[in-house]
Amino acid sequence: MIAVTGATGTIGRTLVKLLAPAGEEVLAVSRHAQHTPDLPGVRWAQGQVGDTAGLQSALHGARAVFVLLPGELTSHGEDPRKLIDVVAAAGLERIVFLSSQIAGTRPQSASHSRLHEYEQAVRASEIGFTILRPTGFASNALGWTASIRAQQTVYAPFGDVALPVVDPDDIAGVAAAALLEDGHEGRTYVLTGPQPISPREQTAAIGEAIGEDLHFVEVPREAAQAAMTQFMAPDMAAGSLDVLGSPLPAEQAVSPDVEEVLHRAPGSFANWAARNATAFR
Repeated sequence: MIAVTGATGTIGRTLVKLLAPAGEEVLAVSRHAQHTPDLPGVRWAQGQVGDTAGLQSALHGARAVFVLLPGELTSHGEDPRKLIDVVAAAGLERIVFLSSQIAGTRPQSASHSRLHEYEQAVRASEIGFTILRPTGFASNALGWTASIRAQQTVYAPFGDVALPVVDPDDIAGVAAAALLEDGHEGRTYVLTGPQPISPREQTAAIGEAIGEDLHFVEVPREAAQAAMTQFMAPDMAAGSLDVLGSPLPAEQAVSPDVEEVLHRAPGSFANWAARNATAFR
């Protein structure tokens, strides 16, 4: 049995759908398990990373687990080693941990220090592991839906700074491979899209997908940070804006890892926008 935490989220729900046809029972763990779809081969359980007792019970009988931290645990919470203790106590053989590219490019950054600590705990364990470090998600553009619908406009900082944002479905695909296949143990994969793309260019791609002439308005960093701190810790917002505004060369580079694992090129932002066009109409 394979357990998936965060099973109703952006990555988790796709990962569950990829694992379900693979011939192995899937335990889908979510804090909102009462609102989940009925899928063949999938058993749903209520729980979340950070609830040590509840998670240990939910993982009983699983041989592998995909771990996605809820947003609040990326900035505070219990000792990351407790998560590994829970996984070890449940007898799991393999853990696939979703981290962030920033944990590798900026290991001293206060914004992502917790993810770095979780990575260290995973590496120090005796459990077979794979660590996934994606860059920014293409789906972050869903934060623009309200202004696109109401004003045909995108408001964002750093309009011409390009980063290789990744399609969340590619993250799920790599996670599925790491959970189902041999050869991924001890690996750390950096997951990016096929080319860097700026917010202004993303706006144009969404406009093409929905058949609208969208406008782009660049906002100051201070305004963007004030908006971001409404739903994330201030350190996390500041660290994310550092990458968006002043990326390191490694953060603008295209990684070969998605293609290496999935044996195809990573999905483009334009393809993601076309698949999700209805969200912007």
